Amino acid sequence: MSPIIRAFFDRPTGSLQYVFHCPETKKAAIVDPVWNFYPEAGAVTTESADEILDHVRDEGLEVDWILDTHPHADHFSAARYLSEKLGAPTAIGEKVTGVQKLWKDLYHLGEDFPTDGSQWDRLFAEGDEFMVGEIPVRVMFSPGHTLASITYVAGDAAFVHDTLMMPESGTSRADFPGGSTEDLWNSLRAILDLPPETRLYIGHDYPGDGTAPQYMATVAEHRLRNRHVKDGIGKAEFIATREARDATLPLPGRMLAALQVNIRGGRLPGAEGDGHSYLKIPVGKFDPR
Repeated sequence: MSPIIRAFFDRPTGSLQYVFHCPETKKAAIVDPVWNFYPEAGAVTTESADEILDHVRDEGLEVDWILDTHPHADHFSAARYLSEKLGAPTAIGEKVTGVQKLWKDLYHLGEDFPTDGSQWDRLFAEGDEFMVGEIPVRVMFSPGHTLASITYVAGDAAFVHDTLMMPESGTSRADFPGGSTEDLWNSLRAILDLPPETRLYIGHDYPGDGTAPQYMATVAEHRLRNRHVKDGIGKAEFIATREARDATLPLPGRMLAALQVNIRGGRLPGAEGDGHSYLKIPVGKFDPR
């Protein structure tokens, strides 16, 4: 089965969000929705998620799942907001508990912060399968960018998040806490072993102003011309290239804000006595490059 896919782009963070649905039943799933955050004002808004809600309504879709591929470092997840609006369950990979434990320590959160993944309705394991209408969906564990990342293979499409970029750009970074260049290589090779016609939908693109993002290429196209992992490039060469590139990259500007929301499944920290939530920024724990 071939799902119908609509991409949504959040230009400030370069993030791709997706709605895919079964053409026969109109059952749908949402992948990696964005909850807009404006760090200069400490404000959160819902224009990106509301655009998805408009699409769901206009197409007459029934949303079965709201799916995160991993705890994102560059944007807040809108999974909880959309779950409340649509009555659909949220899900992520089961290894998110390791990310929660890691960032609980980095944020020095209290002992009452749960690290069992209970902030989501479902934690998927490698090989889990479910249906969206008549579209079979299979979960692939694909760590490297984070230790919890998963890919959703939906019919002849796969949502590969922050593993591959478009072929001209190569691959995603693997230097965040819990990341691994070697794990990323193994994940990429598993993705590129999917059938050559599989459509791969990526997590990020960074086009110039006024230029539309690019977000899909097939397995065959990546194997032919991806600058980091095309056929003929071996593991050692990939690792050397990826680690050299990562050594030049600054941390994403929203990362220290985003992770404390995303390990909560898209929730702000609990409100304090004045009714407002406050974000914690660890001082002196990261290289300022």
